Amino acid sequence: MKLNNIILVPTDFSEVCHNAIDQGVQIAALQNFKVCIYHVIDKNTHSYFNGVESINQAVKDKLEGLVKEFQLNHDVEIEYAYEDGNIFDLIHKKAADIGANVIILGTHGKKGFQHIFGSFALKVLTQAQVPTLVVQQKKFAGFKNILFPVNTFTEARQKVVIARNVARKFDSTIHIFKEIVKDVEDMNRIDIITKQIVEEFKKEGIKYTIVSAEKSGDTSKQLIGYAAANNMDVVMILTEPQIGTNYFNLGPWNEKIMFNEAQIPVMCINPVEHSQVFFGL
Repeated sequence: MKLNNIILVPTDFSEVCHNAIDQGVQIAALQNFKVCIYHVIDKNTHSYFNGVESINQAVKDKLEGLVKEFQLNHDVEIEYAYEDGNIFDLIHKKAADIGANVIILGTHGKKGFQHIFGSFALKVLTQAQVPTLVVQQKKFAGFKNILFPVNTFTEARQKVVIARNVARKFDSTIHIFKEIVKDVEDMNRIDIITKQIVEEFKKEGIKYTIVSAEKSGDTSKQLIGYAAANNMDVVMILTEPQIGTNYFNLGPWNEKIMFNEAQIPVMCINPVEHSQVFFGL
């Protein structure tokens, strides 16, 4: 898959998707990337436009209006695309077809996310071959502070590479958040993973801090609490491969982080080799 320095932003024309486009445009301006605003025409589209004579023309006009709106204030190349089908089938395919480096999805939280993108929305994330940034209504604040959870199922290498790349590009500080567990063997594993991550960041000159959860249990709640209290710009999480398939798992822990009430953007990374070229590094 060849990447072409493009940010793909699917939209259903809702406010949260408008915010996702805004974030995509701001990131693109910093990176000299292009943005592709993308709409999949389905039953929700027909409901949104309430029986207009030509649904394709209505979608085209709406997308062209969005392009003009965002190009007024940003010197960014923005294109648009639309097609009929199922958003679950088409988003990751579109990303691959245009060589998108990242997908940005807007959501109202889990309930809204399911409503906006259909009942198979989470599968969009689990099939993506590039990082997916999930955003809510919180405005873009950059990537100055990245929260980097470490637990017993952390596959460190992929996430470390992307965190390093983002930190270099945006002069970020990475906040390593260690899970606390009761099992001694598991805790030792977390300590070893953390040490390896720190060694990599030191070698690359990446700014970092280390913080531990206050206690074992409900790490996701403690993680988001820390993120909200310390003004984290993004939380970076890694999915887990499903053995024998091309899909990835998003368990309850991931979902709690992704749909957090503090509305902190979450970067979801599927552990595939070319994820490391995110942001062109």
